[in-house]
Amino acid sequence: MSSEKPIKVYSAFGAKGLKKTIEDAISQIKQLYLSDEIPWVVGYSGGKDSTAILQLIWYSLIELKEENKCHKDVHVISTDTLVENPFVAMWVEKSLERMKETTEKQSLPIHPHRLTPEVKDRFWVNLIGKGYPAPRYKFRWCTDRLKISPSNTFIKGLVDKRGEAILVLGTRKAESASRAASMEHYENIETNTRKADGLTANGSLDRVWVYTPIAEWTNDDVWIYLNSVVNPWNFPNQDLMGMYQGATEGGECPLVVDKSTQSCGDSRFGCYVCTMVSEDKSMSAMIANDEDKDWMLPLLALRNEIDVNDPNHDKKLDKLRRDKARRDFRRMNGTLTVHITKNGADIVPGPYIQSFREELLQKVLEAQVAVQKMGPIEVKNLELLPLEELEEIRRIWLEEKLEVEDNLPGIYEKVMGKHYPGERRAHHPVLNKQVLNKLKTYCAEHNDDEGLMYQQVRAVIAIADKHKNQLRRANLSAELDDSLEKGAFSSLEEAKIFALERKRHELQIQHDNSPNLSDREKKAIAEEIAIITRSIKEKGYSSLLIEAEEVSDDI
Repeated sequence: MSSEKPIKVYSAFGAKGLKKTIEDAISQIKQLYLSDEIPWVVGYSGGKDSTAILQLIWYSLIELKEENKCHKDVHVISTDTLVENPFVAMWVEKSLERMKETTEKQSLPIHPHRLTPEVKDRFWVNLIGKGYPAPRYKFRWCTDRLKISPSNTFIKGLVDKRGEAILVLGTRKAESASRAASMEHYENIETNTRKADGLTANGSLDRVWVYTPIAEWTNDDVWIYLNSVVNPWNFPNQDLMGMYQGATEGGECPLVVDKSTQSCGDSRFGCYVCTMVSEDKSMSAMIANDEDKDWMLPLLALRNEIDVNDPNHDKKLDKLRRDKARRDFRRMNGTLTVHITKNGADIVPGPYIQSFREELLQKVLEAQVAVQKMGPIEVKNLELLPLEELEEIRRIWLEEKLEVEDNLPGIYEKVMGKHYPGERRAHHPVLNKQVLNKLKTYCAEHNDDEGLMYQQVRAVIAIADKHKNQLRRANLSAELDDSLEKGAFSSLEEAKIFALERKRHELQIQHDNSPNLSDREKKAIAEEIAIITRSIKEKGYSSLLIEAEEVSDDI
């Protein structure tokens, strides 16, 4: 007979049991709700944790209403990035609709809000319009724009009106060691004057308190609660569990687990374009577990088109080389930036070039057509690129990038098979496709292999045209100077040699004219000079630098 003791699995319900623990949680919520006049904001993603906290609050308000004490607003905010997994996005949207119907029937002061990013902050506007490269660890431009900004704008607006706000979140210490450390830090920080009330300070929003009613719960505690208590806005929690199960490899979703068992709670839903992970496992699992979800394959293909991650070393190098070939050798402001590693030195690539942005626009529209054709009735009108985003992309191309060919309407009509519904643009005697095509042909005949001469001439004509009807042309000279400086190179190779030689010259001056440098510092500078000297001889982007991938991709 084995003498090994069974492993005890922690549960927030272990000491008092489920019923008593929930009763105590609701009692605490009611006490906090009645303690002041500060409005509440509940962060709701449609996932298990946010569903659990909203259920607790909902049942608390039902009891308070029976006691005639339900006196202040609770705002439920859900941020739709507009590039969410569409299956999950539809789930959340339906859930919010059901909440609105139920709160009206129950006369509860719960107000659901679906928040979206401003047009200028949206994913495809920045990637296809401005040319931002797909988000990565050292240039994670998406989170602030798509997720944080919409919710923070709402919360700040509420604080401006009401003075303070309490933000209710479903964060739990069991999610990770770093999450637990962060939560405990804000619990014990000196500025947390309401620790006794179960609140914590907020690290980024002034006059906003954070309340985490299930901070001590485990994944399985959440599922046990959701499967034991009926959803109060009449949205079945069993279906939620099924969605998590469908997004888990193998379709398994155990509840009673030991430490080595991956529970259903580890499924992660997010943007279908997310390149912060090596693979979109949740969407891939959904498709693998249910052939009726094959309509999401075009979305998975879009993500793979811009992804640079791969667990296979050689495949990752291929992706990085492909990515850099799609990007301008200049930064967004036209400057050249040199990065040096022990493997090599090179210029840092900037935004996506015009040809790739146009290619990607076509692929997104093609994916939209495919999803509408293959998908269920709920996605027949799904727009990956609504008109307001198309018009903003078009504006950026025309006004900021001076890509005056105005190719967006033509790409739209080619894919969609119908007239572009955006603003009509008057025919220009010079800046029209016929004239610009002749200019492009002329430049190509004069050794403009990379199209840089054509871009330069086109930009100068566009800038001059912009100022032609102005009485005062104070900015004309500055804009022309800036454009000419950006277009000073006839090829990537020429720009690379110029930038590396300039950097080598700067380092040589520093090495020879800095008496306070230590021998170690001088040696390090000398090594960088040697690396640059070697790298100048390499053609194109340095494959060694690509492999290092140590440079920030801030453009």
